[in-house]
Amino acid sequence: MSSLLEVSGVSVSFDGFRAINNLSFAIGPAELRAVIGPNGAGKTTFMDIVTGKTRPHEGRVLWGDPPVSLLKMTEAQIARAGVGRKFQRPTVFEDQTVDENLTMALKAPRNPFAVLRWRRAQADADRVAALAVEVGLGDQLPRKAGELSHGQKQWLEIGMLLAQEPRLLLVDEPAAGMTLAEREHTTRLLVDLAKTRAVVVVEHDMEFVRRLNCKVTVLHEGSVLAEGSLDHVTKNPAVIDVYLGRG
Repeated sequence: MSSLLEVSGVSVSFDGFRAINNLSFAIGPAELRAVIGPNGAGKTTFMDIVTGKTRPHEGRVLWGDPPVSLLKMTEAQIARAGVGRKFQRPTVFEDQTVDENLTMALKAPRNPFAVLRWRRAQADADRVAALAVEVGLGDQLPRKAGELSHGQKQWLEIGMLLAQEPRLLLVDEPAAGMTLAEREHTTRLLVDLAKTRAVVVVEHDMEFVRRLNCKVTVLHEGSVLAEGSLDHVTKNPAVIDVYLGRG
């Protein structure tokens, strides 16, 4: 199976510090992957490279089939090509309703004149309702986003990303600060989303990673230290040394 995203031999340094060191990574078009590693392992920089925020000094980042280079695109072009990123802190419009947040996120013409003329059609309303149901907010459409729980805000932001119809979702520590019930819902949501697109979850919480039941990539000092099931990588002596600690 061909990869949707293929990162090959990528390195990047900041003021002499090598944040990413000859990193290679690939994910298929419908795959769930967890990326773990100690602080400073390069997890955020990896996502910055894929989304165009940081430019590597060497290496390739190929996307799609036939493959094109993401390194030749701007951040906006990469987003339009189908790469969506969710940061750790949810960024939703607190004074707008769930319905309005999702409507604003829909893939619609973005030039100023088209935006001025745009009116929500029934198909858009149907799409918003379907997105709300997909992320577990079907009964929350009239509520203001600021009234939602932390977990619900995270789901709303995922819904806003899904409105852009991404082929790859990069999700940063989705379980942080959630209740147990919210974490279970988030697990199911991410597993379901990965049936039709690639989903990369950067996470510290090993119990949450275990629930995802997917392939795990361990980063250390900017490169891949180990890859495989969680059981496989957590038995790796090098992973135990640098990440899990001997206890």
